[in-house]
Amino acid sequence: MADTAAVPLTPVSPPHGPLARAEHFVWRTARVLEQRLFAHHFRDGAAGPVETALEAYRNDDGGYGHALEPALRGPASHPAHTARALHVLDAVGRCDARRAEDVCRYLTSVSAAEGALPAVLTALRPAGSGAGAARLPGALSATAPMTGLLHRNEVWHPWLFRATDFCRRAVESSEAARPEDVEAAVIFLDHAPDRARAEAAAERLGRLVRREGLVVLDPDGPGARPAAPPAASEAQPSAPADAPGHTPGAPRFPHDYARTPGSLARAWFTDAEMERSLDALAAGQQADGGWPARPLPGAAEPTPVALLEARPLATIEALRTLAAHGRSLA
Repeated sequence: MADTAAVPLTPVSPPHGPLARAEHFVWRTARVLEQRLFAHHFRDGAAGPVETALEAYRNDDGGYGHALEPALRGPASHPAHTARALHVLDAVGRCDARRAEDVCRYLTSVSAAEGALPAVLTALRPAGSGAGAARLPGALSATAPMTGLLHRNEVWHPWLFRATDFCRRAVESSEAARPEDVEAAVIFLDHAPDRARAEAAAERLGRLVRREGLVVLDPDGPGARPAAPPAASEAQPSAPADAPGHTPGAPRFPHDYARTPGSLARAWFTDAEMERSLDALAAGQQADGGWPARPLPGAAEPTPVALLEARPLATIEALRTLAAHGRSLA
């Protein structure tokens, strides 16, 4: 009988090319959901297995929990978990009316009177306990991404009308912003109804981003911080605190705002600025094949487990951004 134990389960030679190296990283470190999501985006995997894996994180209240957003632990539903779920459903084309209705039911239960969602809920209780979450002031960073994605999928719900009004007022009246607010606002503006109004708001926001220095235009210039060194091992999964574009509150690169060429934020940057940004993103792939993950604003200091779980998500998004802008992943 052949000695099957002697047969290697993984290739002896290290993989080459950004996609192959990332795939090796995902298979070794990712949860089932991210493995299925990677297969869907890059290996012609079906959408069904992704949705099945996501279902394990859904609660009876229509929201999502169970550390779907790795920075937040525990079973209770949370806007950040639910936002992550909505991104996944949108990415695989499964954000249908039935699922959106459940999500909006949960969002209504935790939103402020104007429809805005809090960035962090501090009084969450386990799902099924019969107790709701404490109501906190609404935040653009929490509300805008979900509002934009629901509009993208042509969902209509009473909560969405109120949330849309909140996002419009917040974006159009802002004289200062944090990078996470701008990223969220772009998702909203890219898909909001009344395109002329959205384009005008995006032009104004782009001027604010450049005026306030909320973007690193030259990754090699004096205003940029040193790039993150390669990860030495899986025991050191996160980027150092001074990695460019990955420090809470630090300026982002152009690709963090304009994740696709069709985004309204793409007009904020010249071709040269965008190319330098994508060069920096490609160079951010670490020795183990993954990209570093950015901490979730407002969340507690992440544990090593949370950091490791977040990196496959960041890796998939980095690959999708590079591919959307026409960069080769071979």
